[in-house]
Amino acid sequence: MNNNLAGTAKWCENVMVVDADYIDKVAFDLIVNFERMIERRIPQADMARWIDCIGLDGGLREGEHQTQVILIHGKNRDRLDNFKPSEYAHELDGMAFKDNLGEFLISALPVEDIVSKDDFFVETVELICAQKEVKRVMVVPDAERIYDRVRHALRHVDDEKRVTVFAMQPMQGGNFRQEILGYSLMSALGIRADEIK
Repeated sequence: MNNNLAGTAKWCENVMVVDADYIDKVAFDLIVNFERMIERRIPQADMARWIDCIGLDGGLREGEHQTQVILIHGKNRDRLDNFKPSEYAHELDGMAFKDNLGEFLISALPVEDIVSKDDFFVETVELICAQKEVKRVMVVPDAERIYDRVRHALRHVDDEKRVTVFAMQPMQGGNFRQEILGYSLMSALGIRADEIK
């Protein structure tokens, strides 16, 4: 496998694998649509708040946990356009934050030319799910494009692991839990339920 995560010495019990280009696109779509609907400017999504929401939806609860957050992005992208902080190299990669859900360790991985982004994403999910010390995996793929590949990759995951896949709508089932991605993004964008008519 040409995945530079293969040599990772120690894994956390909790890991998030995120298609960063996809969440940036979805955040943009939500900003455009909701600004018209609620008639106010919507700021960039708060990355830490979004990560917390994904963690909660993935089953994390308050406590002293460590969670690895892996943001996979195209090699030609150096930042997220609709999140804050946004720069992969200077503001996200190698950074961490701690709150009531524990510590979150962030890695930003560009996809190199030797593999397609879809292949790299699926290989990363397979690699992480194969690690004995990983107990909880939260997967945020570009579900519109590679959901079936992700579902196929998760078919033999150990029943002891809690795997949650996030998509914008309910998808055909698999050997994992599902959550709606839009709710966490709306929260990170500061869109309140009472604003939606």
